[in-house]
Amino acid sequence: MAAVGAEARGAWCVPCLVSLDTLQELCRKEKLTCKSIGITKRNLNNYEVEYLCDYKVVKDMEYYLVKWKGWPDSTNTWEPLQNLKCPLLLQQFSNDKHNYLSQVKKGKAITPKNNNKTLKPAIAEYIVKKAKQRIALQRWQDELNRRKNHKGMIFVENTVDLEGPPSDFYYINEYKPAPGISLVNEATFGCSCTDCFFQKCCPAEAGVLLAYNKNQQIRIPPGTPIYECNSRCQCGPDCPNRIVQKGTQYSLCIFRTSNGRGWGVKTLVKIKRMSFVMEYVGEVITSEEAERRGQFYDNKGITYLFDLDYESDEFTVDAARYGNVSHFVNHSCDPNLQVFNVFIDNLDTRLPRIALFSTRTINAGEELTFDYQMKGSGDISSDSIDHSPAKKRVRTVCKCGAVTCRGYLN
Repeated sequence: MAAVGAEARGAWCVPCLVSLDTLQELCRKEKLTCKSIGITKRNLNNYEVEYLCDYKVVKDMEYYLVKWKGWPDSTNTWEPLQNLKCPLLLQQFSNDKHNYLSQVKKGKAITPKNNNKTLKPAIAEYIVKKAKQRIALQRWQDELNRRKNHKGMIFVENTVDLEGPPSDFYYINEYKPAPGISLVNEATFGCSCTDCFFQKCCPAEAGVLLAYNKNQQIRIPPGTPIYECNSRCQCGPDCPNRIVQKGTQYSLCIFRTSNGRGWGVKTLVKIKRMSFVMEYVGEVITSEEAERRGQFYDNKGITYLFDLDYESDEFTVDAARYGNVSHFVNHSCDPNLQVFNVFIDNLDTRLPRIALFSTRTINAGEELTFDYQMKGSGDISSDSIDHSPAKKRVRTVCKCGAVTCRGYLN
Protein backbone atom coordinates (compact mmCIF):
# COMPACT_ATOMS: atom_id res chain seq x y z
CA MET A 1 0.00 0.00 0.00
CA ALA A 2 1.28 3.45 -0.87
CA ALA A 3 0.89 6.34 1.53
CA VAL A 4 -2.66 7.69 1.46
CA GLY A 5 -4.88 9.92 3.55
CA ALA A 6 -6.21 13.33 4.43
CA GLU A 7 -3.49 14.96 6.48
CA ALA A 8 -1.09 15.22 3.53
CA ARG A 9 -3.68 15.58 0.84
CA GLY A 10 -6.09 17.95 -0.75
CA ALA A 11 -9.77 17.09 -0.59
CA TRP A 12 -12.62 17.38 -3.03
CA CYS A 13 -16.40 17.36 -3.34
CA VAL A 14 -19.02 17.57 -6.08
CA PRO A 15 -18.95 20.98 -7.79
CA CYS A 16 -22.17 22.81 -8.51
CA LEU A 17 -22.20 25.21 -11.45
CA VAL A 18 -25.32 27.13 -10.32
CA SER A 19 -26.66 26.75 -6.80
CA LEU A 20 -30.35 26.47 -5.97
CA ASP A 21 -30.21 29.73 -4.04
CA THR A 22 -28.75 31.53 -7.05
CA LEU A 23 -31.59 30.30 -9.26
CA GLN A 24 -34.15 31.29 -6.64
CA GLU A 25 -32.59 34.73 -6.34
CA LEU A 26 -32.76 35.22 -10.12
CA CYS A 27 -36.41 34.16 -10.18
CA ARG A 28 -37.39 36.53 -7.41
CA LYS A 29 -35.37 39.36 -8.94
CA GLU A 30 -37.19 38.92 -12.25
CA LYS A 31 -40.55 38.11 -10.57
CA LEU A 32 -40.65 34.67 -12.18
CA THR A 33 -42.13 31.45 -10.80
CA CYS A 34 -40.55 28.02 -11.20
CA LYS A 35 -42.06 25.03 -9.39
CA SER A 36 -38.98 22.83 -10.00
CA ILE A 37 -36.87 25.03 -7.72
CA GLY A 38 -39.65 25.83 -5.27
CA ILE A 39 -40.64 29.34 -6.42
CA THR A 40 -44.42 29.62 -6.74
CA LYS A 41 -46.88 32.51 -6.78
CA ARG A 42 -47.63 31.79 -3.13
CA ASN A 43 -44.03 32.12 -1.90
CA LEU A 44 -42.59 34.42 -4.58
CA ASN A 45 -42.58 37.30 -2.11
CA ASN A 46 -41.89 35.31 1.05
CA TYR A 47 -39.09 36.49 3.33
CA GLU A 48 -37.13 34.11 5.57
CA VAL A 49 -33.95 35.01 7.44
CA GLU A 50 -31.03 33.03 5.99
CA TYR A 51 -28.27 34.58 8.11
CA LEU A 52 -27.28 37.82 9.84
CA CYS A 53 -24.55 39.96 8.26
CA ASP A 54 -23.92 42.95 10.54
CA TYR A 55 -24.98 44.75 13.69
CA LYS A 56 -25.46 48.33 14.86
CA VAL A 57 -27.15 50.38 17.56
CA VAL A 58 -29.20 53.43 16.60
CA LYS A 59 -30.81 55.53 19.31
CA ASP A 60 -30.39 52.69 21.80
CA MET A 61 -32.17 50.26 19.48
CA GLU A 62 -30.30 47.19 18.19
CA TYR A 63 -30.42 46.36 14.48
CA TYR A 64 -29.15 43.41 12.43
CA LEU A 65 -28.45 43.36 8.72
CA VAL A 66 -30.49 40.43 7.35
CA LYS A 67 -29.72 38.24 4.34
CA TRP A 68 -33.07 36.94 3.11
CA LYS A 69 -33.16 33.32 1.93
CA GLY A 70 -33.61 33.07 -1.83
CA TRP A 71 -33.14 36.82 -2.35
CA PRO A 72 -30.02 38.59 -3.71
CA ASP A 73 -27.70 40.55 -1.43
CA SER A 74 -29.07 43.78 -2.86
CA THR A 75 -32.28 43.15 -0.93
CA ASN A 76 -30.55 42.82 2.48
CA THR A 77 -32.23 45.05 5.06
CA TRP A 78 -31.58 46.32 8.56
CA GLU A 79 -34.15 44.92 10.96
CA PRO A 80 -34.69 45.74 14.65
CA LEU A 81 -33.86 42.94 17.06
CA GLN A 82 -37.42 42.86 18.36
CA ASN A 83 -38.66 41.81 14.91
CA LEU A 84 -36.30 38.86 14.55
CA LYS A 85 -37.68 35.45 15.52
CA CYS A 86 -34.52 33.44 14.85
CA PRO A 87 -32.79 32.68 18.18
CA LEU A 88 -30.42 30.11 16.64
CA LEU A 89 -29.13 32.57 14.03
CA LEU A 90 -28.73 35.27 16.68
CA GLN A 91 -26.73 32.86 18.83
CA GLN A 92 -24.57 31.85 15.86
CA PHE A 93 -23.93 35.52 15.08
CA SER A 94 -22.83 36.14 18.67
CA ASN A 95 -20.64 33.01 18.73
CA ASP A 96 -18.95 33.90 15.44
CA LYS A 97 -18.25 37.41 16.66
CA HIS A 98 -16.66 36.17 19.88
CA ASN A 99 -14.67 33.51 18.02
CA TYR A 100 -13.24 36.16 15.73
CA LEU A 101 -12.35 38.44 18.62
CA SER A 102 -10.67 35.53 20.41
CA GLN A 103 -8.56 34.80 17.34
CA VAL A 104 -7.61 38.46 17.00
CA LYS A 105 -6.70 38.61 20.69
CA LYS A 106 -4.39 35.63 20.28
CA GLY A 107 -2.68 37.55 17.49
CA LYS A 108 -2.14 40.43 19.92
CA ALA A 109 -4.15 42.85 17.79
CA ILE A 110 -6.33 45.54 19.36
CA THR A 111 -9.93 44.39 19.79
CA PRO A 112 -12.90 46.75 19.67
CA LYS A 113 -14.60 47.67 22.92
CA ASN A 114 -17.90 46.03 23.79
CA ASN A 115 -19.70 49.37 23.87
CA ASN A 116 -19.02 50.06 20.18
CA LYS A 117 -22.31 50.77 18.40
CA THR A 118 -21.17 49.25 15.10
CA LEU A 119 -19.05 46.28 14.16
CA LYS A 120 -15.72 46.77 12.47
CA PRO A 121 -15.86 45.72 8.78
CA ALA A 122 -13.41 42.86 9.39
CA ILE A 123 -15.68 41.35 12.03
CA ALA A 124 -18.78 41.62 9.85
CA GLU A 125 -16.88 40.12 6.92
CA TYR A 126 -15.81 37.14 9.04
CA ILE A 127 -19.36 36.59 10.31
CA VAL A 128 -20.72 36.53 6.75
CA LYS A 129 -18.02 34.08 5.65
CA LYS A 130 -18.84 31.78 8.57
CA ALA A 131 -22.55 31.96 7.75
CA LYS A 132 -21.93 31.09 4.10
CA GLN A 133 -19.56 28.32 5.13
CA ARG A 134 -22.16 26.86 7.50
CA ILE A 135 -24.78 26.79 4.73
CA ALA A 136 -22.35 25.25 2.25
CA LEU A 137 -21.28 22.53 4.68
CA GLN A 138 -24.90 21.69 5.45
CA ARG A 139 -25.61 21.30 1.73
CA TRP A 140 -22.56 19.08 1.37
CA GLN A 141 -23.68 16.98 4.33
CA ASP A 142 -27.12 16.57 2.77
CA GLU A 143 -25.53 15.57 -0.54
CA LEU A 144 -23.31 12.95 1.11
CA ASN A 145 -26.28 11.40 2.89
CA ARG A 146 -28.30 11.29 -0.33
CA ARG A 147 -25.51 9.42 -2.08
CA LYS A 148 -24.48 6.95 0.62
CA ASN A 149 -26.03 3.48 0.58
CA HIS A 150 -25.35 2.43 4.17
CA LYS A 151 -27.17 2.78 7.48
CA GLY A 152 -24.76 5.13 9.27
CA MET A 153 -25.32 8.87 8.84
CA ILE A 154 -22.59 11.29 7.72
CA PHE A 155 -22.15 14.64 9.45
CA VAL A 156 -19.83 17.54 8.57
CA GLU A 157 -18.25 19.98 11.03
CA ASN A 158 -15.74 22.81 10.85
CA THR A 159 -15.17 24.89 13.97
CA VAL A 160 -11.53 25.54 13.14
CA ASP A 161 -11.27 27.74 10.05
CA LEU A 162 -13.16 29.07 7.03
CA GLU A 163 -12.54 26.06 4.79
CA GLY A 164 -15.71 25.07 2.98
CA PRO A 165 -16.74 21.91 1.15
CA PRO A 166 -13.93 20.46 -0.95
CA SER A 167 -14.26 20.73 -4.71
CA ASP A 168 -13.89 18.14 -7.46
CA PHE A 169 -14.69 15.16 -5.24
CA TYR A 170 -17.34 12.62 -6.21
CA TYR A 171 -18.86 10.41 -3.52
CA ILE A 172 -19.14 6.75 -4.55
CA ASN A 173 -20.10 3.59 -2.68
CA GLU A 174 -18.02 1.04 -4.57
CA TYR A 175 -14.99 0.79 -6.82
CA LYS A 176 -15.09 2.80 -10.04
CA PRO A 177 -12.99 1.04 -12.70
CA ALA A 178 -10.92 3.26 -14.98
CA PRO A 179 -11.45 2.81 -18.75
CA GLY A 180 -10.09 -0.55 -19.87
CA ILE A 181 -10.48 -2.23 -16.46
CA SER A 182 -13.29 -4.73 -15.96
CA LEU A 183 -14.67 -5.60 -12.54
CA VAL A 184 -16.61 -8.86 -12.56
CA ASN A 185 -19.19 -8.33 -9.82
CA GLU A 186 -21.07 -11.60 -10.17
CA ALA A 187 -19.94 -14.74 -8.39
CA THR A 188 -20.01 -18.02 -10.29
CA PHE A 189 -21.01 -20.14 -7.29
CA GLY A 190 -22.38 -19.76 -3.78
CA CYS A 191 -23.11 -21.77 -0.66
CA SER A 192 -26.33 -23.63 0.14
CA CYS A 193 -25.94 -23.38 3.92
CA THR A 194 -28.86 -23.07 6.29
CA ASP A 195 -26.48 -21.82 9.01
CA CYS A 196 -23.24 -20.41 7.62
CA PHE A 197 -21.69 -20.12 11.06
CA PHE A 198 -21.62 -23.87 11.61
CA GLN A 199 -21.65 -25.34 8.11
CA LYS A 200 -19.01 -25.52 5.42
CA CYS A 201 -19.39 -22.13 3.77
CA CYS A 202 -17.69 -19.77 1.31
CA PRO A 203 -14.54 -19.28 3.44
CA ALA A 204 -14.00 -23.05 3.65
CA GLU A 205 -14.38 -23.35 -0.13
CA ALA A 206 -11.63 -20.72 -0.43
CA GLY A 207 -9.43 -22.57 2.04
CA VAL A 208 -9.66 -20.01 4.86
CA LEU A 209 -11.51 -19.65 8.16
CA LEU A 210 -14.81 -17.84 8.67
CA ALA A 211 -13.72 -14.30 9.50
CA TYR A 212 -16.32 -13.44 12.15
CA ASN A 213 -17.50 -14.63 15.54
CA LYS A 214 -21.11 -14.67 16.75
CA ASN A 215 -20.83 -11.01 17.77
CA GLN A 216 -19.93 -10.00 14.19
CA GLN A 217 -16.37 -9.20 15.24
CA ILE A 218 -13.36 -10.17 13.17
CA ARG A 219 -11.47 -13.12 14.58
CA ILE A 220 -8.77 -13.76 11.97
CA PRO A 221 -5.29 -12.20 12.02
CA PRO A 222 -4.38 -9.29 9.70
CA GLY A 223 -3.16 -10.50 6.35
CA THR A 224 -5.79 -13.25 6.19
CA PRO A 225 -8.42 -12.66 3.48
CA ILE A 226 -12.13 -12.42 4.24
CA TYR A 227 -14.51 -14.43 2.04
CA GLU A 228 -18.11 -13.37 2.61
CA CYS A 229 -21.25 -15.01 1.25
CA ASN A 230 -22.24 -13.62 -2.13
CA SER A 231 -25.26 -13.05 -4.37
CA ARG A 232 -25.27 -16.71 -5.42
CA CYS A 233 -25.51 -17.99 -1.86
CA GLN A 234 -28.85 -19.27 -0.58
CA CYS A 235 -28.42 -17.68 2.85
CA GLY A 236 -30.35 -14.49 3.60
CA PRO A 237 -29.27 -10.94 4.48
CA ASP A 238 -29.00 -11.83 8.18
CA CYS A 239 -26.28 -14.40 7.48
CA PRO A 240 -23.39 -14.00 9.99
CA ASN A 241 -20.99 -14.02 7.04
CA ARG A 242 -22.38 -10.82 5.50
CA ILE A 243 -20.75 -7.95 7.36
CA VAL A 244 -18.74 -5.72 5.00
CA GLN A 245 -21.43 -5.84 2.32
CA LYS A 246 -23.95 -4.29 4.74
CA GLY A 247 -21.91 -1.11 4.81
CA THR A 248 -21.07 1.29 7.62
CA GLN A 249 -23.43 0.94 10.55
CA TYR A 250 -22.04 3.86 12.57
CA SER A 251 -22.76 7.56 12.30
CA LEU A 252 -19.51 9.34 11.44
CA CYS A 253 -18.45 12.99 11.24
CA ILE A 254 -16.08 14.54 8.71
CA PHE A 255 -14.47 17.32 10.72
CA ARG A 256 -11.75 19.93 10.33
CA THR A 257 -8.77 19.02 12.52
CA SER A 258 -7.17 21.63 14.74
CA ASN A 259 -3.60 20.36 14.32
CA GLY A 260 -3.04 21.16 10.65
CA ARG A 261 -4.02 17.77 9.19
CA GLY A 262 -6.95 19.12 7.17
CA TRP A 263 -10.13 17.07 7.30
CA GLY A 264 -10.47 14.00 9.47
CA VAL A 265 -13.17 11.51 10.47
CA LYS A 266 -14.47 10.81 13.96
CA THR A 267 -17.11 8.42 15.23
CA LEU A 268 -20.21 9.78 16.94
CA VAL A 269 -20.96 6.48 18.68
CA LYS A 270 -18.93 3.88 20.53
CA ILE A 271 -17.40 1.21 18.30
CA LYS A 272 -16.51 -2.17 19.80
CA ARG A 273 -13.09 -3.65 19.13
CA MET A 274 -12.63 -5.81 16.02
CA SER A 275 -15.77 -4.39 14.39
CA PHE A 276 -16.19 -3.45 10.74
CA VAL A 277 -16.19 0.33 10.33
CA MET A 278 -15.95 1.24 6.62
CA GLU A 279 -14.62 0.32 3.20
CA TYR A 280 -11.89 2.16 1.33
CA VAL A 281 -13.16 2.82 -2.20
CA GLY A 282 -12.00 4.86 -5.16
CA GLU A 283 -11.04 4.66 -8.81
CA VAL A 284 -9.34 1.39 -9.78
CA ILE A 285 -6.36 2.10 -12.04
CA THR A 286 -3.38 0.15 -13.33
CA SER A 287 -0.06 0.22 -11.50
CA GLU A 288 1.45 2.04 -14.47
CA GLU A 289 -1.15 4.79 -14.21
CA ALA A 290 -0.61 4.88 -10.45
CA GLU A 291 3.10 5.48 -11.02
CA ARG A 292 2.30 8.40 -13.31
CA ARG A 293 -0.18 9.91 -10.87
CA GLY A 294 2.17 9.21 -7.99
CA GLN A 295 4.78 11.53 -9.47
CA PHE A 296 2.21 14.32 -9.66
CA TYR A 297 0.96 13.65 -6.11
CA ASP A 298 4.51 13.47 -4.73
CA ASN A 299 5.31 16.89 -6.16
CA LYS A 300 2.27 18.30 -4.36
CA GLY A 301 2.97 16.33 -1.17
CA ILE A 302 -0.38 14.53 -1.37
CA THR A 303 -1.60 11.08 -2.41
CA TYR A 304 -4.55 8.74 -2.09
CA LEU A 305 -3.00 5.73 -3.81
CA PHE A 306 -3.72 2.35 -2.21
CA ASP A 307 -1.99 -0.62 -3.84
CA LEU A 308 -4.13 -3.74 -4.27
CA ASP A 309 -1.20 -6.03 -3.63
CA TYR A 310 -2.87 -8.97 -1.89
CA GLU A 311 -1.64 -11.37 -4.57
CA SER A 312 -0.13 -9.14 -7.27
CA ASP A 313 0.50 -5.47 -7.88
CA GLU A 314 -1.41 -4.95 -11.12
CA PHE A 315 -3.96 -2.51 -9.74
CA THR A 316 -4.20 0.47 -7.39
CA VAL A 317 -7.12 2.36 -5.85
CA ASP A 318 -6.94 6.13 -6.25
CA ALA A 319 -9.42 7.94 -3.96
CA ALA A 320 -8.37 11.46 -4.94
CA ARG A 321 -11.49 12.33 -6.96
CA TYR A 322 -13.76 9.37 -6.30
CA GLY A 323 -14.27 7.93 -2.84
CA ASN A 324 -16.36 7.71 0.31
CA VAL A 325 -15.85 8.77 3.94
CA SER A 326 -12.55 6.87 4.05
CA HIS A 327 -11.15 9.55 1.72
CA PHE A 328 -10.92 11.81 4.78
CA VAL A 329 -9.47 9.33 7.32
CA ASN A 330 -6.08 10.45 8.57
CA HIS A 331 -2.93 8.43 9.18
CA SER A 332 -1.58 7.44 12.57
CA CYS A 333 1.47 5.43 13.53
CA ASP A 334 -0.70 4.09 16.37
CA PRO A 335 -4.02 3.58 14.52
CA ASN A 336 -7.37 2.34 15.72
CA LEU A 337 -8.33 0.83 12.34
CA GLN A 338 -6.79 -2.14 10.52
CA VAL A 339 -6.94 -3.06 6.84
CA PHE A 340 -8.31 -6.40 5.58
CA ASN A 341 -8.76 -7.76 2.05
CA VAL A 342 -12.33 -8.85 1.31
CA PHE A 343 -13.85 -10.98 -1.45
CA ILE A 344 -17.60 -11.15 -2.01
CA ASP A 345 -19.04 -11.25 -5.54
CA ASN A 346 -15.75 -10.46 -7.24
CA LEU A 347 -13.40 -13.36 -6.49
CA ASP A 348 -10.53 -12.01 -8.60
CA THR A 349 -7.64 -12.04 -6.13
CA ARG A 350 -6.03 -9.14 -7.97
CA LEU A 351 -8.97 -6.93 -6.99
CA PRO A 352 -9.85 -7.35 -3.31
CA ARG A 353 -12.19 -4.96 -1.58
CA ILE A 354 -10.51 -3.03 1.25
CA ALA A 355 -12.24 -3.05 4.64
CA LEU A 356 -11.25 -1.17 7.79
CA PHE A 357 -11.90 -2.83 11.17
CA SER A 358 -11.40 -1.39 14.65
CA THR A 359 -8.32 -2.65 16.47
CA ARG A 360 -9.69 -1.65 19.88
CA THR A 361 -12.74 -0.03 21.45
CA ILE A 362 -13.19 3.44 19.93
CA ASN A 363 -15.16 5.92 22.01
CA ALA A 364 -17.68 8.42 20.68
CA GLY A 365 -15.91 11.59 19.54
CA GLU A 366 -12.60 9.83 18.87
CA GLU A 367 -10.87 10.32 15.52
CA LEU A 368 -10.58 7.29 13.27
CA THR A 369 -7.13 6.56 11.84
CA PHE A 370 -5.26 3.82 10.05
CA ASP A 371 -1.61 3.25 9.25
CA TYR A 372 -0.87 4.17 5.65
CA GLN A 373 1.93 1.60 5.66
CA MET A 374 -0.35 -0.98 7.29
CA LYS A 375 1.90 -1.47 10.29
CA GLY A 376 1.03 -0.41 13.83
CA SER A 377 -1.67 -2.28 15.77
CA GLY A 378 -2.12 -5.73 14.29
CA ASP A 379 0.88 -5.79 11.97
CA ILE A 380 0.52 -7.03 8.42
CA SER A 381 3.33 -8.79 6.60
CA SER A 382 5.94 -6.42 5.23
CA ASP A 383 5.28 -8.00 1.83
CA SER A 384 2.22 -5.77 1.54
CA ILE A 385 4.23 -2.57 1.87
CA ASP A 386 5.60 -0.93 -1.24
CA HIS A 387 9.25 -0.03 -0.66
CA SER A 388 10.03 0.86 -4.26
CA PRO A 389 12.15 4.01 -4.67
CA ALA A 390 9.61 5.43 -7.11
CA LYS A 391 7.02 5.62 -4.34
CA LYS A 392 9.45 7.42 -2.02
CA ARG A 393 10.59 10.32 -4.15
CA VAL A 394 9.34 12.81 -1.57
CA ARG A 395 9.16 12.09 2.15
CA THR A 396 6.08 13.51 3.85
CA VAL A 397 6.38 14.50 7.49
CA CYS A 398 3.91 12.69 9.77
CA LYS A 399 1.73 14.84 12.06
CA CYS A 400 -0.09 12.04 13.89
CA GLY A 401 1.42 12.96 17.27
CA ALA A 402 1.55 9.34 18.48
CA VAL A 403 4.21 8.32 20.96
CA THR A 404 5.32 5.69 18.46
CA CYS A 405 5.33 8.14 15.50
CA ARG A 406 7.84 7.13 12.83
CA GLY A 407 8.30 10.74 11.71
CA TYR A 408 7.27 10.24 8.09
CA LEU A 409 4.25 8.89 6.24
CA ASN A 410 6.37 7.07 3.66
